[in-house]
Amino acid sequence: TRDKVRQQKDIDLLNLTPDADVEVLVNSIVSTESLISESRKPQLRRLLYKLIEKLETNENNDFYLFKILRAHILPLTNCAFNKSGDKFITGSYDRTCKVWNTESGEELLTLEGHRNVVYAIAFNNPFGDKIITGSFDKTCKLWNAENGDLYHTYRGHATEIVCLSFNPQGTVVATGSMDNTARLWDVETGECLHTLLGHTAEIVSLNFDTQGGKIITGSFDHTVKIWDVRNGRCIHTLAGHHGEISSTQFNYAGDLCISGSIDRTCKVWDVASGQCIHTLRGHNDEILDVCFDFTGSKLVSASADATSRVFNTMTGACQAILVGHEPGGEISKVCFNPQGSRILTASSDKTARLWEIETGGCMQILEGHTDEIFSCAFNYEGDTVITGSKDNTCRIWRCS
Repeated sequence: TRDKVRQQKDIDLLNLTPDADVEVLVNSIVSTESLISESRKPQLRRLLYKLIEKLETNENNDFYLFKILRAHILPLTNCAFNKSGDKFITGSYDRTCKVWNTESGEELLTLEGHRNVVYAIAFNNPFGDKIITGSFDKTCKLWNAENGDLYHTYRGHATEIVCLSFNPQGTVVATGSMDNTARLWDVETGECLHTLLGHTAEIVSLNFDTQGGKIITGSFDHTVKIWDVRNGRCIHTLAGHHGEISSTQFNYAGDLCISGSIDRTCKVWDVASGQCIHTLRGHNDEILDVCFDFTGSKLVSASADATSRVFNTMTGACQAILVGHEPGGEISKVCFNPQGSRILTASSDKTARLWEIETGGCMQILEGHTDEIFSCAFNYEGDTVITGSKDNTCRIWRCS
């Protein structure tokens, strides 16, 4: 505590596994974290054992259907958790964003004000006290997640907003639009800080790196660009794909990024030099989503060919092919659980599936939706999953 204000610091234990040596970990944390004194070791030890117990529980248990939420009158566009997973949000063609209590399935808030489809939505994780909504009405709105008050409406894009993100500090919002530009906005004042100019077609994907100093944009112009957040300048244009970009992401360390394209390849890029390190092939249809695991040592691609592929980031070798979705059932969304032991895929075959990473075996099929599933997410703990479908429902799945 400083001046009677309690300061918090997150410590990421990305490599914690059930067989980790707790004593080694305790000593390493105490030696690197000046805020944690020797006297805190017993407490730290207990916490680590608790975390390992949780990891083991989640490893072995199946998910069961916990709640079905008939979320909106018109189709859903996206869903997203806050960090703790006790709340999630849904966007819809009905021009609203709704906030839900995960535990009870109760609707907490309806955020109304947009004049067209609410397409892109996000919490300012890890804080979770603000929500951003991006709409086909060309505006972006910032809301209070507790009471639904509107803080700002960001105006400036010429056409639909299709992707957005908070920086990790929660001080800047980035929006990507069909007008070929991305914009950076000041959360506090609502001002546009920078307009990122240079793409010659729609921007459909954007992400900040872990530090919040860089942003990556993926465009239908077949290129990916890396930008400096402070001045809005383009650092690198990553050219080499022969088709529209569908998805982009930085790894946790921020030294690599990936891009997926409808040219059926995924590329791994070196952020510092802008050079392509690997071109990952094997899919025989468009790649619709790509994702790193939390450590960045593995990545997964999802394709319209109804398969996902797990690759080793460093070597570029394909480690597993996830086969099981119905032929023709394109996989539009893929993600790792936070523990890095499972992969979740959402498909147009109306199912979501959980996969074992090492073998690529299907562990579980989440069935029940009556139309294609286009959105899926794990909470931070990895014990809850949400799926969003064109059947206008959102389903909450819990670990038994």
